Amino acid sequence: MNIIDMRSDTVTLPSVGMRQAMIEAPVGDDVFGGDPTVNLLQEKVADLLGKEAALFVPSGTMGNQLALKVHTQPGDQMILEGGAHIYRYEGGGPGLLAGVLTTCVPSDGGQITWEKIAGAMNPLDVHSAPPTLLCLENTHNRAGGRVLAQENVVEISAKAHMAGLRVHLDGARLWHAHIANGLSLAELVQPVDTVSVCFSKALGAPVGSVLAGDAASIQQAYRFRKMFGGGMRQVGILAAGCLYALENQLDRLAEDHHHATVLATGLDHPALRVNHPVDTNIVIMDVKGPGADQALVEHLKENNVLAMGFGPGRVRLIPNLNTSAKDVQQVLDVLNSFSGELN
Repeated sequence: MNIIDMRSDTVTLPSVGMRQAMIEAPVGDDVFGGDPTVNLLQEKVADLLGKEAALFVPSGTMGNQLALKVHTQPGDQMILEGGAHIYRYEGGGPGLLAGVLTTCVPSDGGQITWEKIAGAMNPLDVHSAPPTLLCLENTHNRAGGRVLAQENVVEISAKAHMAGLRVHLDGARLWHAHIANGLSLAELVQPVDTVSVCFSKALGAPVGSVLAGDAASIQQAYRFRKMFGGGMRQVGILAAGCLYALENQLDRLAEDHHHATVLATGLDHPALRVNHPVDTNIVIMDVKGPGADQALVEHLKENNVLAMGFGPGRVRLIPNLNTSAKDVQQVLDVLNSFSGELN
C-alpha cells in the first residue's frame, strides 16, 4: 500500500547516498570542538550565509531559542509576527528560557511593516520591558510558505537597528526563499544579525539545524547550547547528513514548489480553497463547513493520504522529497472527491 505523507516536509527519509555519507563521516568530540565533519558543516554554512561563524544544533527550535538568549536579558521585550513559529510552536521557550516579554504584531501574509513594529515597541522608561529584539520568519510557515519581500526585510532591519534592536531570522525554510526568488543565501540574510536554518525539513536530513551570526554571538550561543543540553559528542554522523543534503538536495526544492503549485491550481471542489499565494512548498486549504477540516483529514487518510489539520477550517499539505508527480495527481483526485460533513 502506497501511503502519501504530506503532513510535513519533516517526514522525509534519508537516501542511500545520505546514509552512506553518515556511515563514512570522520568524527570527534564536538563539545571540545574536535569533530571535523561538524566543523566543516559550520564553516560551509557560515560562508554560504555570509556570517562570521555558525553553530550546529539538534533542532530549529534550539537554534531560535539560543538566538533569543544571546540577544536579550530577562525582562526584555521581543517583537515578532503573531503567527511566528517562535511564538506558536516552540513550547513557550521565549518566556521560560530567555525570560522575555513577547509582543506580537499582525501582518499581511506574514509580511510585517515597520509601522506595526514601531507601534508595538514599549517606551524606554522604568515601567516597561525595554525592546531589544525583533524576530522575522522566512519563509513563513503559517502564511503558507510565503517568501518575505526582501526590500521589506532590508527596511525593517535597518530601522530596527537604528532603534537599538537586534534582528534574528527564523530561516528554517530559508532554502526555499533562495530557490523561489533567486537571491543568494547571503543576500537574503545580510540585513539580520543572526539566522537559523534547518536541514531536517525539505532538505531531507534526519536531524540538524545551524545558527549563524557574528563570532561573538555564536560564542555565546555555544555556551548556552551546553546549558540547554545541546552539547553533543561524535555528532559528525548527523552533520554528514546535513552536508549531503546541502550539496545534493538544495536545487531540487524547485520540484516541491512545482508540486505545491499543481496541487493549488488543480483543486476543483466547492468546499476547498487555497487563499494564499503558493510561493514555495506549502499549501493551506480553507475548508467550508462545521467540522469539515477533520472530515477532510479523515477522508484523505482513508484514501492513503496523510495531511495535517492546521487550525479550525484549515488543512495543510506539504509536498516533499518523497513526493512524485503521480502522488500529486492522486492527492488531487482524493481532494476533489471529498464529500465530507459540510452541513
